Amino acid sequence: MKRVTERNAMRELSRAWRGRGERVGLVPTMGNLHRGHLELVDRLAERVDRLVVSIFVNPLQFGPGEDYDAYPRTLEADLAALQGRGVDAVFAPTAREMYPGVEPPWTGVDVPALTQTLCGAARPGHFAGVAVVVIKLLNIVEPDAAAFGRKDYQQLQVVRRVVSDLDLPVEIVEVPIVREDDGLALSSRNGYLDDGQRRRAPALYATLCEVGSALESGRQDWAHLEAQAARRLEAAGFDEVEYVAVRRCEDLAEPRGDEPRLVCLGAARLGAARLIDNVEVRLNR
Repeated sequence: MKRVTERNAMRELSRAWRGRGERVGLVPTMGNLHRGHLELVDRLAERVDRLVVSIFVNPLQFGPGEDYDAYPRTLEADLAALQGRGVDAVFAPTAREMYPGVEPPWTGVDVPALTQTLCGAARPGHFAGVAVVVIKLLNIVEPDAAAFGRKDYQQLQVVRRVVSDLDLPVEIVEVPIVREDDGLALSSRNGYLDDGQRRRAPALYATLCEVGSALESGRQDWAHLEAQAARRLEAAGFDEVEYVAVRRCEDLAEPRGDEPRLVCLGAARLGAARLIDNVEVRLNR
Protein backbone atom coordinates (compact mmCIF):
# COMPACT_ATOMS: atom_id res chain seq x y z
CA MET A 1 0.00 0.00 0.00
CA LYS A 2 1.62 3.21 -1.21
CA ARG A 3 1.27 6.52 0.62
CA VAL A 4 1.09 9.38 -1.87
CA THR A 5 1.07 13.06 -0.94
CA GLU A 6 1.57 14.86 -4.28
CA ARG A 7 -1.09 15.36 -6.94
CA ASN A 8 1.16 14.64 -9.90
CA ALA A 9 2.50 11.45 -8.34
CA MET A 10 -1.02 10.22 -7.68
CA ARG A 11 -2.11 11.00 -11.23
CA GLU A 12 0.91 9.24 -12.73
CA LEU A 13 0.34 6.15 -10.60
CA SER A 14 -3.32 5.92 -11.56
CA ARG A 15 -2.57 6.47 -15.25
CA ALA A 16 0.01 3.68 -15.15
CA TRP A 17 -2.62 1.29 -13.78
CA ARG A 18 -5.20 2.32 -16.32
CA GLY A 19 -2.62 2.08 -19.08
CA ARG A 20 -2.35 -1.61 -18.24
CA GLY A 21 -6.11 -1.96 -18.61
CA GLU A 22 -6.79 -2.04 -14.86
CA ARG A 23 -9.98 -0.55 -13.43
CA VAL A 24 -9.30 2.09 -10.74
CA GLY A 25 -11.57 2.96 -7.81
CA LEU A 26 -11.57 5.87 -5.36
CA VAL A 27 -13.01 6.19 -1.86
CA PRO A 28 -12.84 9.87 -0.81
CA THR A 29 -12.67 10.38 2.98
CA MET A 30 -11.65 12.96 5.55
CA GLY A 31 -9.94 10.27 7.62
CA ASN A 32 -10.69 9.24 11.22
CA LEU A 33 -11.88 6.03 9.61
CA HIS A 34 -14.63 3.90 11.14
CA ARG A 35 -16.59 0.83 10.01
CA GLY A 36 -18.70 2.96 7.70
CA HIS A 37 -15.63 4.07 5.75
CA LEU A 38 -14.28 0.54 5.69
CA GLU A 39 -17.58 -0.69 4.23
CA LEU A 40 -17.06 1.77 1.34
CA VAL A 41 -13.57 0.35 0.85
CA ASP A 42 -14.72 -3.26 0.94
CA ARG A 43 -17.66 -2.69 -1.42
CA LEU A 44 -15.56 -0.88 -4.01
CA ALA A 45 -12.64 -3.32 -3.75
CA GLU A 46 -14.96 -5.96 -5.21
CA ARG A 47 -15.53 -3.87 -8.35
CA VAL A 48 -12.05 -2.62 -9.28
CA ASP A 49 -8.50 -3.85 -9.89
CA ARG A 50 -6.77 -0.97 -8.11
CA LEU A 51 -8.16 0.96 -5.15
CA VAL A 52 -7.24 4.43 -3.87
CA VAL A 53 -8.46 5.91 -0.59
CA SER A 54 -8.04 9.65 -0.20
CA ILE A 55 -7.64 11.16 3.26
CA PHE A 56 -8.02 14.93 3.23
CA VAL A 57 -9.81 17.27 5.62
CA ASN A 58 -11.13 19.77 3.11
CA PRO A 59 -11.15 23.34 4.46
CA LEU A 60 -13.54 24.54 1.75
CA GLN A 61 -16.49 22.63 3.18
CA PHE A 62 -16.20 24.05 6.71
CA GLY A 63 -17.90 27.33 7.49
CA PRO A 64 -16.92 29.99 10.03
CA GLY A 65 -17.11 28.63 13.57
CA GLU A 66 -17.28 24.99 12.43
CA ASP A 67 -14.90 22.30 13.60
CA TYR A 68 -12.17 22.35 10.89
CA ASP A 69 -9.32 22.82 13.38
CA ALA A 70 -10.79 20.34 15.86
CA TYR A 71 -11.79 17.72 13.29
CA PRO A 72 -10.04 14.47 14.30
CA ARG A 73 -6.94 13.69 12.26
CA THR A 74 -5.73 10.12 12.79
CA LEU A 75 -3.62 9.34 9.73
CA GLU A 76 -1.40 6.62 11.20
CA ALA A 77 -4.38 4.77 12.68
CA ASP A 78 -6.21 5.16 9.36
CA LEU A 79 -3.31 3.66 7.45
CA ALA A 80 -3.26 0.72 9.83
CA ALA A 81 -7.02 0.20 9.41
CA LEU A 82 -6.64 0.05 5.62
CA GLN A 83 -3.95 -2.59 5.63
CA GLY A 84 -5.12 -5.89 4.21
CA ARG A 85 -8.29 -4.46 2.61
CA GLY A 86 -7.08 -4.39 -0.98
CA VAL A 87 -6.06 -0.73 -0.92
CA ASP A 88 -3.22 0.00 -3.35
CA ALA A 89 -2.64 3.66 -2.52
CA VAL A 90 -3.63 6.22 0.10
CA PHE A 91 -3.66 9.76 -1.26
CA ALA A 92 -3.08 12.05 1.73
CA PRO A 93 -2.21 15.54 0.50
CA THR A 94 -1.83 18.69 2.58
CA ALA A 95 -4.17 21.64 2.12
CA ARG A 96 -1.33 23.54 0.43
CA GLU A 97 -0.86 20.67 -2.02
CA MET A 98 -4.57 20.61 -2.88
CA TYR A 99 -4.95 24.40 -3.05
CA PRO A 100 -1.48 25.69 -3.93
CA GLY A 101 -0.46 29.31 -4.13
CA VAL A 102 -3.93 30.82 -4.12
CA GLU A 103 -6.18 32.55 -1.65
CA PRO A 104 -9.97 32.38 -1.56
CA PRO A 105 -12.28 32.81 -3.29
CA TRP A 106 -11.44 29.71 -5.33
CA THR A 107 -13.18 28.58 -8.48
CA GLY A 108 -16.60 27.43 -7.36
CA VAL A 109 -19.13 24.79 -8.31
CA ASP A 110 -22.78 25.43 -7.53
CA VAL A 111 -25.77 23.11 -7.79
CA PRO A 112 -28.48 25.50 -6.59
CA ALA A 113 -31.41 23.10 -6.93
CA LEU A 114 -29.79 20.73 -4.42
CA THR A 115 -27.60 22.87 -2.17
CA GLN A 116 -29.80 25.66 -0.86
CA THR A 117 -32.05 23.55 1.33
CA LEU A 118 -31.73 21.11 4.26
CA CYS A 119 -28.03 20.92 5.24
CA GLY A 120 -27.25 23.55 2.62
CA ALA A 121 -29.45 26.07 4.40
CA ALA A 122 -27.82 25.30 7.75
CA ARG A 123 -24.27 25.28 6.35
CA PRO A 124 -24.00 27.93 3.58
CA GLY A 125 -21.19 27.15 1.17
CA HIS A 126 -20.68 23.62 2.47
CA PHE A 127 -21.76 21.77 -0.65
CA ALA A 128 -19.88 24.15 -2.94
CA GLY A 129 -16.75 23.15 -1.03
CA VAL A 130 -17.68 19.47 -1.30
CA ALA A 131 -18.23 19.77 -5.05
CA VAL A 132 -14.87 21.45 -5.62
CA VAL A 133 -12.87 18.87 -3.69
CA VAL A 134 -14.72 15.95 -5.27
CA ILE A 135 -14.02 17.28 -8.77
CA LYS A 136 -10.37 17.84 -7.87
CA LEU A 137 -10.01 14.31 -6.49
CA LEU A 138 -11.71 12.82 -9.55
CA ASN A 139 -9.41 14.81 -11.83
CA ILE A 140 -6.30 13.79 -9.89
CA VAL A 141 -7.05 10.08 -9.45
CA GLU A 142 -9.09 9.69 -12.65
CA PRO A 143 -11.00 6.68 -11.26
CA ASP A 144 -13.41 4.50 -13.16
CA ALA A 145 -15.62 4.28 -10.04
CA ALA A 146 -15.94 6.20 -6.77
CA ALA A 147 -17.83 5.15 -3.64
CA PHE A 148 -19.97 7.43 -1.47
CA GLY A 149 -22.09 6.54 1.55
CA ARG A 150 -25.84 6.99 1.73
CA LYS A 151 -25.64 8.57 5.20
CA ASP A 152 -24.65 11.88 3.60
CA TYR A 153 -27.70 11.65 1.36
CA GLN A 154 -27.76 15.24 0.16
CA GLN A 155 -24.03 15.12 -0.56
CA LEU A 156 -24.57 11.94 -2.59
CA GLN A 157 -27.21 13.63 -4.73
CA VAL A 158 -24.98 16.69 -5.23
CA VAL A 159 -22.10 14.46 -6.36
CA ARG A 160 -24.36 12.55 -8.73
CA ARG A 161 -25.65 15.78 -10.26
CA VAL A 162 -22.16 17.27 -10.66
CA VAL A 163 -20.87 14.10 -12.33
CA SER A 164 -23.89 13.98 -14.65
CA ASP A 165 -24.00 17.68 -15.53
CA LEU A 166 -20.24 17.95 -16.16
CA ASP A 167 -19.99 14.62 -18.02
CA LEU A 168 -17.33 13.25 -15.70
CA PRO A 169 -16.44 9.69 -16.76
CA VAL A 170 -16.86 7.95 -13.41
CA GLU A 171 -19.38 5.50 -11.98
CA ILE A 172 -20.76 6.61 -8.61
CA VAL A 173 -21.22 3.60 -6.32
CA GLU A 174 -23.74 4.16 -3.53
CA VAL A 175 -23.12 2.26 -0.28
CA PRO A 176 -25.81 1.77 2.42
CA ILE A 177 -25.52 3.30 5.89
CA VAL A 178 -23.59 1.33 8.50
CA ARG A 179 -25.17 1.54 11.96
CA GLU A 180 -24.44 0.67 15.56
CA ASP A 181 -26.63 -2.04 17.11
CA ASP A 182 -29.00 0.62 18.48
CA GLY A 183 -29.44 2.24 15.05
CA LEU A 184 -27.08 5.22 15.33
CA ALA A 185 -25.45 5.90 11.96
CA LEU A 186 -21.67 5.73 12.16
CA SER A 187 -19.96 9.11 11.91
CA SER A 188 -16.61 10.59 12.85
CA ARG A 189 -18.50 13.24 14.80
CA ASN A 190 -20.07 10.62 17.08
CA GLY A 191 -16.87 10.89 19.07
CA TYR A 192 -18.04 14.30 20.29
CA LEU A 193 -20.93 12.68 22.21
CA ASP A 194 -20.66 12.16 25.96
CA ASP A 195 -22.30 9.10 27.54
CA GLY A 196 -25.68 10.75 28.08
CA GLN A 197 -25.79 12.21 24.59
CA ARG A 198 -24.76 8.88 23.11
CA ARG A 199 -27.77 7.22 24.78
CA ARG A 200 -30.11 9.84 23.28
CA ALA A 201 -28.58 9.86 19.82
CA PRO A 202 -30.38 6.79 18.37
CA ALA A 203 -33.68 8.66 18.70
CA LEU A 204 -32.89 10.43 15.44
CA TYR A 205 -32.98 7.19 13.45
CA ALA A 206 -35.95 5.86 15.41
CA THR A 207 -37.92 9.04 14.72
CA LEU A 208 -37.17 8.96 10.99
CA CYS A 209 -38.27 5.32 10.92
CA GLU A 210 -41.58 6.36 12.50
CA VAL A 211 -42.07 8.97 9.80
CA GLY A 212 -41.26 6.34 7.18
CA SER A 213 -43.82 3.96 8.65
CA ALA A 214 -46.45 6.69 8.52
CA LEU A 215 -45.66 7.29 4.85
CA GLU A 216 -45.89 3.58 4.10
CA SER A 217 -49.34 3.54 5.69
CA GLY A 218 -50.47 6.11 3.13
CA ARG A 219 -50.18 9.42 4.99
CA GLN A 220 -49.34 12.45 2.88
CA ASP A 221 -49.55 15.25 5.45
CA TRP A 222 -45.82 15.90 5.08
CA ALA A 223 -45.67 19.12 7.09
CA HIS A 224 -47.55 17.61 10.04
CA LEU A 225 -45.31 14.54 10.08
CA GLU A 226 -42.19 16.72 9.97
CA ALA A 227 -43.36 18.97 12.81
CA GLN A 228 -44.43 15.99 14.91
CA ALA A 229 -41.01 14.35 14.41
CA ALA A 230 -39.18 17.54 15.38
CA ARG A 231 -41.18 17.75 18.61
CA ARG A 232 -40.34 14.11 19.30
CA LEU A 233 -36.62 14.83 18.98
CA GLU A 234 -36.87 17.86 21.23
CA ALA A 235 -38.63 15.73 23.83
CA ALA A 236 -35.83 13.14 23.50
CA GLY A 237 -33.31 15.75 24.62
CA PHE A 238 -31.77 17.06 21.41
CA ASP A 239 -30.39 20.56 21.86
CA GLU A 240 -31.44 21.79 18.43
CA VAL A 241 -33.46 20.22 15.64
CA GLU A 242 -32.32 21.79 12.38
CA TYR A 243 -34.84 19.98 10.22
CA VAL A 244 -36.88 16.87 9.66
CA ALA A 245 -37.98 16.68 6.04
CA VAL A 246 -39.82 14.37 3.66
CA ARG A 247 -38.41 14.74 0.16
CA ARG A 248 -38.28 13.12 -3.25
CA CYS A 249 -35.22 10.90 -3.55
CA GLU A 250 -33.77 12.10 -6.83
CA ASP A 251 -33.85 15.89 -6.40
CA LEU A 252 -34.80 16.51 -2.73
CA ALA A 253 -37.84 18.53 -3.81
CA GLU A 254 -41.07 18.41 -1.81
CA PRO A 255 -43.26 15.44 -2.73
CA ARG A 256 -46.14 15.74 -5.16
CA GLY A 257 -47.93 12.67 -3.81
CA ASP A 258 -47.32 10.24 -6.70
CA GLU A 259 -43.71 9.19 -5.99
CA PRO A 260 -42.85 5.48 -5.68
CA ARG A 261 -40.03 6.35 -3.26
CA LEU A 262 -39.43 9.08 -0.70
CA VAL A 263 -36.65 9.84 1.75
CA CYS A 264 -37.04 11.10 5.32
CA LEU A 265 -34.05 13.21 6.35
CA GLY A 266 -33.09 14.78 9.65
CA ALA A 267 -30.35 16.87 11.21
CA ALA A 268 -30.11 17.67 14.91
CA ARG A 269 -27.50 18.68 17.46
CA LEU A 270 -26.47 17.04 20.69
CA GLY A 271 -23.84 19.16 22.37
CA ALA A 272 -20.91 19.59 19.97
CA ALA A 273 -22.15 16.84 17.64
CA ARG A 274 -24.26 17.59 14.60
CA LEU A 275 -25.98 14.35 13.63
CA ILE A 276 -27.60 13.62 10.27
CA ASP A 277 -29.50 10.56 9.10
CA ASN A 278 -32.05 9.45 6.55
CA VAL A 279 -34.46 6.62 5.78
CA GLU A 280 -35.64 5.73 2.30
CA VAL A 281 -39.24 4.58 1.93
CA ARG A 282 -40.77 2.58 -0.91
CA LEU A 283 -44.48 3.23 -1.33
CA ASN A 284 -47.22 1.09 -2.79
CA ARG A 285 -48.29 3.29 -5.68
